[in-house]
Amino acid sequence: TDDGRYLIIYVSRGTFRQNGIFYQDLAAPDSPVVELLNQFDAEYQFVGNDGPLFYFKTDHSAPLGRLIAVDIREPAVAQWQERIAESTDTLRSVRYLNRQFVANYLHDAHSRVQIFDQEGALIRAVDLPGIGTAGGFGGAQDTTETFYSFTSFTTPGVIYRYDLESGESSVFRQPTLRFDPDRYETKQIFYPSKDGTEIPMFLCHKKGLELNAETPTYLYAYGGFNIPLTPGFAANILTWMEMGGLFAQPNLRGGGEYGKEWYQAGTLERKQNVFDDFIAAAEWLITNGYTSTPKLVIAGGSNGGLLVGACMTQRPDLFGACLPAVGVLDMLRFHKFTIGWAWVSDYGSPDDPEQFQTLLDYSPYHNLKPGTHYPATLITTGDHDDRVFPAHSFK
Repeated sequence: TDDGRYLIIYVSRGTFRQNGIFYQDLAAPDSPVVELLNQFDAEYQFVGNDGPLFYFKTDHSAPLGRLIAVDIREPAVAQWQERIAESTDTLRSVRYLNRQFVANYLHDAHSRVQIFDQEGALIRAVDLPGIGTAGGFGGAQDTTETFYSFTSFTTPGVIYRYDLESGESSVFRQPTLRFDPDRYETKQIFYPSKDGTEIPMFLCHKKGLELNAETPTYLYAYGGFNIPLTPGFAANILTWMEMGGLFAQPNLRGGGEYGKEWYQAGTLERKQNVFDDFIAAAEWLITNGYTSTPKLVIAGGSNGGLLVGACMTQRPDLFGACLPAVGVLDMLRFHKFTIGWAWVSDYGSPDDPEQFQTLLDYSPYHNLKPGTHYPATLITTGDHDDRVFPAHSFK
């Protein structure tokens, strides 16, 4: 802890988000480790402490996240105190600085940051430069200033100094690149997936670009492991837009954009929802005149490589080209290589008969059909990748 009094120990299993929290009182080095939160029923992130009062960001009884205070002398759930209640946005992280809580939310897949006092009353919102991704806000609990980064599809990472007393932000470090971000535009639309669920999607391109069936379109997504896909700067995407292309990034179920329920809706026997969301994004772009099948490429890496592989085998007629990078493509043996066993939290286990059938139904390697006209496809892998074993791509 910031005061040096307690050692905080996180305990987790595989890639399951639920974790336990143990601690040891360092004022008594021979004291036993205490299992403070040991039910593995939710996710707990230690935020800070005031003596024996510990603060945690958690999704316990709050799928979108909240902040609680736990007195380690009376740690029963009934004694927990709520400091920041669950809101309609997803609470991604909280920092405890200058006796204030800095809460970083996702609002429709982009950052919104608010400052609360110790009792959870709203002080102010941090005035961010636009639609993008903010992170950081680190520092000692007694600091009066902190730093955060901000990036967007057209903004390289800028570091800001933030005054916790006045609420003012000022540029601390800013990269210099020879391009004008005002020449590009970003908007967010919502489209219905196969089951009617509304899915958000960012669309980025040069201002004045005529969007029609001839527009080259790069459709990129991930959709898994509770990881949110938020706006970020990438030189290759900027180059794509500079050459007259449209960049589209939907936020699929399985990601962390809308909390626990959104994530779980894209896991295990519900994994097909993720593929349906991605296919629906492509259909929406074509139906609404943004592009056409010959001009549409889909791309993704790792779990996103699985996404591309599954969609190209399910709808080979829909895409002009496919780029599965370091993909998980053999869903019946993924758990037998390197760290693959840890992914059963999202995918399920091929050793379970019911989950085996679900995996077989969408496994890209097992659903290729001879005689089918597939899109032009470039498969890439890392020959020494110790996470997604390259055999997936070689197969």
